[in-house]
Amino acid sequence: MKLTIIGGGGFRVPQVYQAVAAQDAPVRLDEVALYDVDVGRLDVIHRIITELAQQLPHAPRLTVTTDLDEALTGADFIFAAVRIGGLRGRIGDERVALDLGVLGQETTGPGGLAYALRTVPVMTALAHRIAQLAPEAWTINFTNPAGIVTEAMRKVLGDKVVGICDTPIGLMRRTSAAVAAASGSPLETVQPGSFDYVGLNHLGWLRSVAVEGIDLLPTLLADDSLLDGIEEARLMGHDWVRALGALPNEYLYYYYFTREATAKIRAAEHTRGEFLQQEQSAFYAEVGHAGCGSLQTWLDVQHRRESSYMAESRPDGAAGARRMDDVQGGYQQVALDLMAAIANDRPATMILNIANDGLVPQLPDEAVIEVGCVVTAEGVKPWPIAPVTGHMLGLMASVKAVEQLTIEAALTRSSELAWKAFALHPLVDSIAVGRALLDGYRQVHPGLARALD
Repeated sequence: MKLTIIGGGGFRVPQVYQAVAAQDAPVRLDEVALYDVDVGRLDVIHRIITELAQQLPHAPRLTVTTDLDEALTGADFIFAAVRIGGLRGRIGDERVALDLGVLGQETTGPGGLAYALRTVPVMTALAHRIAQLAPEAWTINFTNPAGIVTEAMRKVLGDKVVGICDTPIGLMRRTSAAVAAASGSPLETVQPGSFDYVGLNHLGWLRSVAVEGIDLLPTLLADDSLLDGIEEARLMGHDWVRALGALPNEYLYYYYFTREATAKIRAAEHTRGEFLQQEQSAFYAEVGHAGCGSLQTWLDVQHRRESSYMAESRPDGAAGARRMDDVQGGYQQVALDLMAAIANDRPATMILNIANDGLVPQLPDEAVIEVGCVVTAEGVKPWPIAPVTGHMLGLMASVKAVEQLTIEAALTRSSELAWKAFALHPLVDSIAVGRALLDGYRQVHPGLARALD
């Protein structure tokens, strides 16, 4: 089998290769093909993976190319993880919003919409090429904003594209450990119907976790010692998750603590994008000139990246440091489990971005939502979910309407629809600010200015 990685020069690509080549990998690949438009970055990642492959027992053949058609031809799985505009584009997404006094974040709020406006046309074109050259392939999308991009690609590829994210999986892993402690017995597997997670990408809630038919979430929420092992509860505060009656995805911090998050990001010396640009520019430059030792350099930078993730949501100093349990796993394991379930008919319980199709009746059927699923060789089957009501439904409906406006704006090149999307986002407090956001993003992203009439 062949796995093609679109964005093969990306910093985290060695993690994917490491996962598929591991001794206990549940699926075996014959070839991993890396495609990227940046020859320099592609060469660096090729060098690191070559060094990494020497330590791995089942290293598949590695090919690299800047020819998209070559990369797609013969692919069984396509992993899409690209950043249109690079980290410089991300910095613009963050800074334009922050300068207007609103949240400047990569995927949440106006920064995520600007990112989507640049990305949707490119990923839609990619979907058309996949449909022509690899119509039977499964596309696993991790390109952000993952929910918006997956919904746009579904217009071409339908159910053959699935969006993934590691944040809900991490929440489930931490909660499962707490459930095991609460129940007094290991929770080795989560059976269909034993948990209820619903939302959009980077906006969701774990609303129940059952063992032998008994929902243990109320027990978890009542116990501070158990909540202390769940990063999301520490970020939001034990009292707040108890008030919600649910465990929120960590990105909901930006909705529940908007003022605090915005203030901390604005006060920081660097935005997250600026930090990553400094780290990765130095990394690619160093490894690009190094003869050996590239793998250790990559590992060091990876550790700093993971340890500093969402730093604006945590207290300064040692009290706010991420714990080892907080950074285990990752999107590469999600992709691996998804491939194994489909290729080997090895059923997997996952939280994925798929079409709504009536799961939340108040949302359009074509809307991509994030829910628990069972994946087999027959495809992806969502679990039934409890009704969504109250502020959860309101927030989902509001953000989904904005996401769909953004897709339509990108595909029809409409600046008016883009303005509506910015202005109507729950994290934007003024129509005038919405207009200023559009004008600011058109100024810092010349390609976006040309793409919107």
